[in-house]
Amino acid sequence: MQQQADEIIKILKSKGLRVTPQRFAVYANLLERRDHPTVEQILTDLNKDVPTSSQATVYAALQALREASLVREVLLEEGVSRYDANVAQHHHFRCTNCRTIEDIEWDTFGKIDLSHLRPGLKAEKLEVIVQGICDRCQ
Repeated sequence: MQQQADEIIKILKSKGLRVTPQRFAVYANLLERRDHPTVEQILTDLNKDVPTSSQATVYAALQALREASLVREVLLEEGVSRYDANVAQHHHFRCTNCRTIEDIEWDTFGKIDLSHLRPGLKAEKLEVIVQGICDRCQ
């Protein structure tokens, strides 16, 4: 447990971030999850034992972590921001029934050729979002 805490502190400092209890708690929470939580879900998690965090505090911590490229914002449905500590290139699967989100390894689809985009379009980023029904809902 202490080794994991030391590693989180080291990562935050390596990105030039001050290690605040809020940033530490939000980043540690995201590192433990695979469900791409919303701010509200993170806040609920952090406050379940002792209510000490506010929504504004969680937003501020997430913004700092995002700017440091330690987390990414995932927009898979209109008006809902979710967060992911997996900043490596990957795709997502979203169940349209239970709304769970799951990472898909980057090389699952092989090479996607962007050279066929119409002239004038310059791709900067690529992410495949697969929507369907997960095995738990089938």
